[in-house]
Amino acid sequence: MEKSINAIMPGLTARVVVNEGDKVGKGQEVAVINCMKTEIRVLSEDEGVVKKILVKEWDELQVGTPMVVLEI
Repeated sequence: MEKSINAIMPGLTARVVVNEGDKVGKGQEVAVINCMKTEIRVLSEDEGVVKKILVKEWDELQVGTPMVVLEI
């Protein structure tokens, strides 16, 4: 089963801190959003394996933009 981790606010992708194939735990940081010079951590709500990274550094994001796909 797949589940996407989505942007929680508008801004720019500051960085993605996981790679495809990485195991992530519930509450683990997977990416960081830059919004008005403030960095906001994006956390996984589930345990799983990173199947696909959908964003790259400095991509523009809206609320709900899919960022990372997990295989759970």
